[in-house]
Amino acid sequence: MKKKSSQASRRRFVKRLAGGALAAGAAPQLFAQSSASQILPWDKYQARVSANERVGLGVIGLGIMGFNNLNTALQVPGVELVAVCDLYQGRLQRARELHAGKDLFTTRDYRELLARADVDAVIVATSDHWHDHITIAALEAGKHVYCEKPMVQHLDEGHAVLAAERKSGKVLQVGSQRVSSILTAKAQELYQAGEIGQLILVEAWTDRQSALGAWQYSIPTDASPETVDWEAYLGDAPKRPFDAKRFFRWRNYQDYGTGVPGDLYVHLLSGLHVITGSHGPERAIASGGLRYWDDGRDVPDVVLSVYDYPENDQHPAFNAQLRVNFIDGGGGGNVTRLVGTEGTMTLGWSGVTIKRSKMPANPGYGGWDSFFTFSEKEQAAYEAWYKETYPDRPQVQGPAELTYSAPEGYSDHYDHWAGFIQAVREGGKVVEDGAFGFRAAAAALLTNVSYAEKKAVKWDPEAMKRVK
Repeated sequence: MKKKSSQASRRRFVKRLAGGALAAGAAPQLFAQSSASQILPWDKYQARVSANERVGLGVIGLGIMGFNNLNTALQVPGVELVAVCDLYQGRLQRARELHAGKDLFTTRDYRELLARADVDAVIVATSDHWHDHITIAALEAGKHVYCEKPMVQHLDEGHAVLAAERKSGKVLQVGSQRVSSILTAKAQELYQAGEIGQLILVEAWTDRQSALGAWQYSIPTDASPETVDWEAYLGDAPKRPFDAKRFFRWRNYQDYGTGVPGDLYVHLLSGLHVITGSHGPERAIASGGLRYWDDGRDVPDVVLSVYDYPENDQHPAFNAQLRVNFIDGGGGGNVTRLVGTEGTMTLGWSGVTIKRSKMPANPGYGGWDSFFTFSEKEQAAYEAWYKETYPDRPQVQGPAELTYSAPEGYSDHYDHWAGFIQAVREGGKVVEDGAFGFRAAAAALLTNVSYAEKKAVKWDPEAMKRVK
């Protein structure tokens, strides 16, 4: 029964492509305007914003992404920094240094920041174990929220955030900026146009070979219980004595972070979900280990996962395999590769490349084949029969390979922020709202569950719940 359903899904998908005149024969229309490298029309995708309405911004968590988001947000017209919160005194001092002359409110207590009437929107860029608590509190306080990915630390936290989002009526955007990228938009366009045919397999990876890439971040020399509010930081995490490594390198620990999946898988999955229109996998299985960075961390530095994606209106069922490693065997970089029946599409940091090759529809003969075990007479008979039965398959139309590149200096982070601020001002929607953010986070977090339980984990991507 399941096999029939899968076959029907494939037929529906192929019929949809053909019915829209988007099969291989229509390909030259998309490729005709492009040379080997095509600059995309930035204006088509870039969010348009104006400074008609001031947006007072507060930042909760001034680590790497806190400052990174702040710097980008302030490039959007009309955004004004009014308050910051962090548990390390040195980061509050740094904010005052960078924004000297402003009447900047600083605090160690995020609740004081949320109580301010001049704060319209907040950045939540804390360690992962605080994301749900502060996001919910901010929404309940009537603030718009830009929450760093992953939206939650654990699978059972997502629905409370979604309920708070619905009740508040405020904008919630999760910070996986590639969903707003013009490259992701182009990949989505090419995928929907049937440029790689029926999707079969996705391969995605992020590899790093540096101490900073492996989260070995700098620890200030003045780190102590006097400069860090350690008890507030722990929150609902297990109680333990002050440990500067656990505060400044929190991604290395299960108590506060989500490891490789929450930091890096979620980017790969977010982009994949935009391109394909998927809501997530229905099964995940993961493996890996701590192979090199044995520095006290309790999360692996090599993770490999396989996901089963069910069919939907945008695609038939397909498989995805993801990998992250902090040793880097030479491949390096960040890549998402979609393999289809008509070719492959590769999405990297700076471009989208299509390599087109039509999959054979007919059985082959010759080469490494049982054909040569036949008698000479039968070989001749078989060859004549084959050529009569299977005429030459059609060749791919248009160029065999094409690359689309982002404009020099392009920032998907800016577009992500511009879209958020535009939604705050106009009451519109964002690409990565709570449901999208939770579905991307959940797919990543299934990896952690599978790794810990040493078994495959089932998930309902529509209901966003684990299946036992």
